[in-house]
Amino acid sequence: MPIVTIQVTREGNKPGTSAVTAEEKAQLIKGVSELLLNVLNKPLEATFVVIEEVEKENWGWGGLPVDEYRKLRAEKKG
Repeated sequence: MPIVTIQVTREGNKPGTSAVTAEEKAQLIKGVSELLLNVLNKPLEATFVVIEEVEKENWGWGGLPVDEYRKLRAEKKG
């Protein structure tokens, strides 16, 4: 019985959204479940997928809060 946990920051990926949409979550669940079926022969009904949304202020990257890291990275690129 595989259990897969996906952690994402709570932010929208499209204009007007502030979180991962229900449709996006459904796609993640389906895709991960099918991957485990295809690679490890784990039945869909035995696979559990948990999606955890984390507030951006609770997510760090490169020693910085994610927004600061992204800003620094963007400045370095351009």
